[in-house]
Amino acid sequence: MQVSNAIQGKIYPMSKIKESPLLSFLLALFAIIVMTFFGPEEATLGPSVRLVYLHGAWVMTAELLFTLAGLAGLFALITKKDIFHRWSAALGRSGIFYWITYLPLSLLAMQANWNGLFLAEPRFRFAMTFAIVGLLLQIGLWILEINWLTATANILFIAALRYIFATAENIMHPPPSPIFNSGNWTIIGFFVGLNLLAWVSAYFVTRFFLSKAE
Repeated sequence: MQVSNAIQGKIYPMSKIKESPLLSFLLALFAIIVMTFFGPEEATLGPSVRLVYLHGAWVMTAELLFTLAGLAGLFALITKKDIFHRWSAALGRSGIFYWITYLPLSLLAMQANWNGLFLAEPRFRFAMTFAIVGLLLQIGLWILEINWLTATANILFIAALRYIFATAENIMHPPPSPIFNSGNWTIIGFFVGLNLLAWVSAYFVTRFFLSKAE
């Protein structure tokens, strides 16, 4: 079965439309929203804690993508294989997508749970800085399309991000993880599941960027 594209005058197989990574991402995103809506409440924060779950899963997904981008970049520099260069580029772009979109979730979580925006909070300010720098970096790397530069930049970016956040002051993000140290296995299990679903969505976003690098 085929469908026609009236605007471009081309014929595309229906299977190609069904395999669209963006459509798959939207379906995964819908599942994430539904899952978040039915997340377990917390004694102090009540139902508003669901925004905390989602914002936590989103930023952890971004960090995972940046880490994988750095590792792929390292393998690319060592092996000189183009496949690792393409994966490093795609993962870096996916990472900045999740990092930027995590920021409004963070603001919503602040407003819903603490009745105000604490924009001077150190970790939020660092997050904003890395969002701006990371976006400009990924755009520049995409324009230049220099494999070794993209790989090196992705390695240095995750190294800098981890160092800065490891030494940043904790005010609204008390260590260790309040979720994993809560002792509430319902909340822990839900949060792990939400992360896994977010990683599935990240796979489709990465596939989209990977297709642009081919």
